[in-house]
Amino acid sequence: MSDPVLAPAVGRSDRRRWIALVVVCFAMLMNALDGSIVNVALPEIQRDLHFTQPDLAWVVDGYLISFGSFLLLAGRLGDLVGRKKVFLTGIALFTVASALCAASPNQGTLIAARFVQGLGGAVSSSVIIAIIVTEFPNPAERAKAMSAYMMVAVGGGSLGLLAGGVLTQVVSWHWIFLINVPIGVVTFALGVVLIEENVGLGLEGGLDVTGSLLVTAAMLIGIYGVVTAATHGWASAHTLGFSAVAVVLLAGFFVVEAVRSNPIMPLRILRLRSLVGSSIVRGCLFIGLQVLFFIGALYLQLARGYDPVHTGLAFLPTTVIVAVMSMGLTSRLLLRFGPLPLLLPGLLMAMVGLLLLVRVDEHSSYATGMLPAFLLIAVGISCATVPLLSVAMADVPAADAGLASAVVNVSIWLSSAVGLAVVSSLAASRTKSLERHGHSAVSATVSGYHLGYLIGAGCVALGILTFLALLLGPTRAMSPAAIRRAKAASASTLTPRPRAELDLDAGSSVEAGSSVEAVVLEP
Repeated sequence: MSDPVLAPAVGRSDRRRWIALVVVCFAMLMNALDGSIVNVALPEIQRDLHFTQPDLAWVVDGYLISFGSFLLLAGRLGDLVGRKKVFLTGIALFTVASALCAASPNQGTLIAARFVQGLGGAVSSSVIIAIIVTEFPNPAERAKAMSAYMMVAVGGGSLGLLAGGVLTQVVSWHWIFLINVPIGVVTFALGVVLIEENVGLGLEGGLDVTGSLLVTAAMLIGIYGVVTAATHGWASAHTLGFSAVAVVLLAGFFVVEAVRSNPIMPLRILRLRSLVGSSIVRGCLFIGLQVLFFIGALYLQLARGYDPVHTGLAFLPTTVIVAVMSMGLTSRLLLRFGPLPLLLPGLLMAMVGLLLLVRVDEHSSYATGMLPAFLLIAVGISCATVPLLSVAMADVPAADAGLASAVVNVSIWLSSAVGLAVVSSLAASRTKSLERHGHSAVSATVSGYHLGYLIGAGCVALGILTFLALLLGPTRAMSPAAIRRAKAASASTLTPRPRAELDLDAGSSVEAGSSVEAVVLEP
């Protein structure tokens, strides 16, 4: 019989955890929206604040550089001083910076505020996955929570295009930043009450200042070189010089971490094949996703004449599919069959969807040309992202969850930023080459987009090969059937059992939330 005194307390704790999930998802939504919502408002910002074209790029680049540079440091600080403190600090920075962006009277203020906004986004998002992992130890609940997180992370990009178009056309560009302020205030207030603090490892041994400075400087300089490569050229002294400095600083960082007793990033984290392998696969997959959003939006606006609102609506089915599958279908399939039957088909569907877009030209219908590819990619992304997240965190010690969470975010962000910069540069080069050979502007532009889709599909194919080389064994071992066999073998060494009983165990089905399934997603 259940304890009548404990039951209400358990119910309140359960409600608190799910509301806390909504809180961290709100924070992730703000970060995801900000990655795309600004793009459709850039022409209005340029006219209003009198930006030149090169200076206008800093409205986007300032955010990207600071966001990518501080993810690892912020994630590790969550392990050391407490993830709740780090999360709330990031939300506060992001909210204040959003208000400054909305009120910016000139170019300098807007660019500086965007830099701070990126810092706040990095600090808050770096610990979100770690918070989810610790708040939801039960595998069935964790799978649902991770599905909700990935729905926001993936769907936020297309929602940002729609929201940015609507707000810019109906009100003004200031509202794409101002809308974050009430969301940020509510998220901060609820986070104070609902998120539980972890017991940090502490700073008794001192903070690894040298390692922190080296990794942050390496990320800052390297990312600056990447995001400005389109302006200066990939083979320019500017790009190669900054990239070389970043590599030297990163090498110095690894040397320091190898000898420190209290490293900011223990190198043992890089020996986790499931974390590193899934990060590579995820990075390849998200390059394809960024190619879809970026080149797809350009195609619809430049080749088909869509306005920002209709462009956002064109991507809405992608968001709807991701949302529908994240409402429980993906998590149930993951718990019943394990990650392998979802991951490989999901990656293949994403690759095929990108290849289908190569056939789309300036005369293609949206309904028959783009929509089927969009839906196929959406299903593939939904099938692959949550299992990848589960595989990544499967072997991570609880004390390193914040750092692992940051590694996951870095793999998504860095691959997206670098991949998109390379793809857009190569697509633009192909367009210019075709125009020089007499092709029409529209035809040359669409051919450049085709190259971008091919590169995106190639990156997903590389992810498939990485999965087969590094993750095939671990994902097979995480299947319910494999875990039942391992559990039966372990039990037989401890307590002799009849052969018939073991056979019964091996053939039985796995119910959602059972103790056997707890091993599937338990780090």
